[in-house]
Amino acid sequence: MQTTDIGNKEDGKIWHRKPTPINGVIHSAAAYQSKIVRFLHITFDATGDSFLAGDHHGNIYVFDISANRFRLIQKTGQACTALAFNLRRTTEFLVALADYSVKCFDKDTKQLVSWMRGHEGAVSSVSVHSSGRYAITTSTDTAQLWDLDTFQRKRKLNVRQSVGIQRVFFLPLSNTILSCFSDDSIFAWECDTLFCKYQLPVPDQGPRFHYKAFAVTRDGKTLAAGGRSNLLHLWCLEARQLLRVIQMPPKVRTVRQLDFLPDSFDGGPPCSAVSPNGRHVVTIMDNGGLNIYAVQSLTQEFNKPPPPLVKVVSGGGPSALTVKVKSESVQRPSKTSSRSVKTKVLRPPAVSVAEEKENELPDGLNQKRLLGLLKAFGEYPAKYRMFVWRSLLRLPENHAAFSSLTDKGLHSAYISIQERYPIKSHKLQRGLQRVLSALAHWAAIFGETEYLPLVAFPFVKLFQNNPLLCFEVVATIIVNWCQHWFEYFPNPPLNVLSMVENVLAHHDKELLQHLTDCGVTSQLYVWPLLETLFSEVLTREEWLKLFDNVFSNHPAFLLVTVVSYVTCCRAPLLLCNHKEDFKYFFHHRNNLDISAMIKETYRLMEGTPAEIHPRNMLADFQPLTRGQYPVFNKYPTYIVEYQSQERERIRQQEMEFLRERQAVQELRAETVRRQAEDEAWYTQQELLQQAEEQRRNILQQEENKLAEQRTRLAAMKRELKVKEMQLMDAARRRFQKHQQHQRLTDLHRLDDQIQQKMKLREQESAAAVQDAEVRQIELETQRRLFEQQLAQEQVSVNQEVRAEVDTRTRRSEVDKTAFRRHLDDDTDIGLGTNQILVESMAEAGQVCTDTEWQAEVLRRLERDDMHQDSHNQLLARVHRETRAKEDQLVNAMKDMEGKMWEEVVAQKAKLEEEKLAADSAEAHRRVFLSQDQEEMEQHQEDLWSQARSVGGSRPVLWVGPGPFCGTITARLLSSVSLDRGRAELDCRERKLMQDIRELRQKLATRAKTSNSTTSQSPNSQ
Repeated sequence: MQTTDIGNKEDGKIWHRKPTPINGVIHSAAAYQSKIVRFLHITFDATGDSFLAGDHHGNIYVFDISANRFRLIQKTGQACTALAFNLRRTTEFLVALADYSVKCFDKDTKQLVSWMRGHEGAVSSVSVHSSGRYAITTSTDTAQLWDLDTFQRKRKLNVRQSVGIQRVFFLPLSNTILSCFSDDSIFAWECDTLFCKYQLPVPDQGPRFHYKAFAVTRDGKTLAAGGRSNLLHLWCLEARQLLRVIQMPPKVRTVRQLDFLPDSFDGGPPCSAVSPNGRHVVTIMDNGGLNIYAVQSLTQEFNKPPPPLVKVVSGGGPSALTVKVKSESVQRPSKTSSRSVKTKVLRPPAVSVAEEKENELPDGLNQKRLLGLLKAFGEYPAKYRMFVWRSLLRLPENHAAFSSLTDKGLHSAYISIQERYPIKSHKLQRGLQRVLSALAHWAAIFGETEYLPLVAFPFVKLFQNNPLLCFEVVATIIVNWCQHWFEYFPNPPLNVLSMVENVLAHHDKELLQHLTDCGVTSQLYVWPLLETLFSEVLTREEWLKLFDNVFSNHPAFLLVTVVSYVTCCRAPLLLCNHKEDFKYFFHHRNNLDISAMIKETYRLMEGTPAEIHPRNMLADFQPLTRGQYPVFNKYPTYIVEYQSQERERIRQQEMEFLRERQAVQELRAETVRRQAEDEAWYTQQELLQQAEEQRRNILQQEENKLAEQRTRLAAMKRELKVKEMQLMDAARRRFQKHQQHQRLTDLHRLDDQIQQKMKLREQESAAAVQDAEVRQIELETQRRLFEQQLAQEQVSVNQEVRAEVDTRTRRSEVDKTAFRRHLDDDTDIGLGTNQILVESMAEAGQVCTDTEWQAEVLRRLERDDMHQDSHNQLLARVHRETRAKEDQLVNAMKDMEGKMWEEVVAQKAKLEEEKLAADSAEAHRRVFLSQDQEEMEQHQEDLWSQARSVGGSRPVLWVGPGPFCGTITARLLSSVSLDRGRAELDCRERKLMQDIRELRQKLATRAKTSNSTTSQSPNSQ
């Protein structure tokens, strides 16, 4: 028995060598610290390969028996009172703590999943439903049903204080809850409705049992209960009655815990001490340690096979008896222990003592008898196969030697083996890496052999829980069945391939000739099978069956098996003609009867001549030596040493590169440190500058505050002055208002005069409109005459007329623009004069009030001007209509173009006269414009002189464009208002006549030019 001191370790191995049961105990674990730590509770998971253990300090450990590891997964800080590890989410577990709470943790992430409260006493047990969805937590006063999906409480069972709860738990494979109380009453409840289904009868006679421990079989049909006595009660839950009472020895006084061990009729319940798979039992000792028991060793006496019926006894005395079993006559006795086994004594066959000793194997087995069984059944029983292989290979199990190899760590050749051979299972990956590293440390060549992982992987998969046996099996195969494989390293073993080819040539020359004709050598059809040991072309069962025969025969059997595989696949091979087909065939599984192939192998072993038989070229089986493994040097050492030296050189270069990289990293770190120091210094300087800037800002803010205070004082002074000025202005306005009331009477008197003048002007305007209408009629008559004349002109003349009209229009616009500019200049001068006059307005306020009535006169005159403007717009509309009619004349002229050629000469003279008249009208217009401009300039000079005289001598009359108007402005506006409208009307009429004459002249000229061009074109032809 091994003992592991957990101490302060957080993870480690459970045992450091293969466990050997001593009285059923395979391991003992204890936590020895400065203060004694005792384990309190344990529980298995659903698989039975790992269990949880909690101590009174609140540390939760997980022990993985299959992986031989333990680790600390949680520190709760307080003692645990119950554990459960068979939840639906396999990584989660429940732990009940001393503070009456139940917590759910995840063992992988070590995170708290949920926290369940509700108990007022310590939780004594946690029972999980077989589905893993519900859990029942039990204390002395209550039991609560929890939903593990939402971690919410669904039901609660309360009892009287006089009746306490012993235990409440789920029955396996059902929705029934069994509750046991302190008065020994047992009730069954429906899980969903909590309806009481039945109550188990308890014996009324005799003393009370005080049930403390309960156990239920896996099928949920039988209940066992025990308490403060040496009696156990068994109930049939289906019949709901007491089956029997089991009395234990008198020294048993109290039953603390009950568990059903798994058997063929009962798989055992998932409880806190027995694994569900029935392989291990874990118990907590009085000192707080853990004992792990192997159920197989505990039940060894029950599982022994019965003795055979047929025995052969040889020897004279009882001490020299040797028992042999005949496989063809072996029969099993019945299980009844009362019946004796009858044996028949036969004469021993004539077998020499030397041969008998040669066939003897460890553990009481005989190789010849095993070979007979193998030929009869074709394979060994799967249950005892590993045991038989260990006996056939005579494995020494050198723990110390193997530990010395594994202590050297991983070999450099297999550190990155996962890149070349990726395996999904990390456990198999680590096992393969460990075995290959041990082989490479044993012999240097195995670190250079590329196909060694292919040889070792099937055995790693078989012995994944025992790396020692795996290593020794692979080493035994290399020593015996791989003889002469490494003599041509790194090339394939040509001598071994030649042996196989010779045997094939003897038994099937046609097939060999076909392979030779297709260019297929033994390296293509023999070596793929040997380097993988048939693992690529056979299934697991077929491969195990084959190696049952390989390990039971001479090492030459493996080479002959290659020949039998090729001959058994003769038909598909003869159909192949390409190398790629052969490569695919010998690297993939094919339809093959493994039993027929093995029989063919035995036939070839017996029918091959001795001169070519591989048995004569290979040595007999030699097991590994005990204590130390043999030296393996059957390979070209110089090649391996060279490769090892090259690898060492590469490793040294890598180490040198790593050192240089480390130096570079250190230099980089130093550079980074210096940069950090520089940045810190610059940061400090920036902080100092910022502090200085802050001080300057503070001083600036103080100065700004003083300036603001001064500004506020100045503003206050200005406000006082403004108020003073407002008071003075208010007094002045009151005085002005008084004067305005005095002038209102004058305004009413002037209104009558203005009305009379307005009536006169309206009459004059009506007369002007009538004159305009008369002139429009005259123009209409002239237009009709012009239509008849202009209808004979050409389209080209119309274009020239349009151009001339555009020119005249632009010229008139220029004149208008000049006239408006003069008006604008007059306005600007008036604005300047206004600026000068406004400056003296405050002093002449009283004088302006006298002229306020004159402003009303000005407004009346402005209304008259508006009426005059409306008349002007009417005249403009007449002008536009005239222009439209002229356009109609031009269109008519296009139709009568051909009729105008005869009158061209006469019209030319007439056009000259009209041109002279137009020139005289243009001269008259220019004279009018010059006179108007001179009048405007004279008026502007008068305004400036009057403004200067007003600013110097302060006259009584006020002149300006403001809201008040003087007598001079009123007189000027009254004299110009009507005359200006009549002059503009006359000017427009003269301009229209002149434009018409010019158009006619241009049309005649264009017609003449076009006629001359047409007359020249026929002459040129």
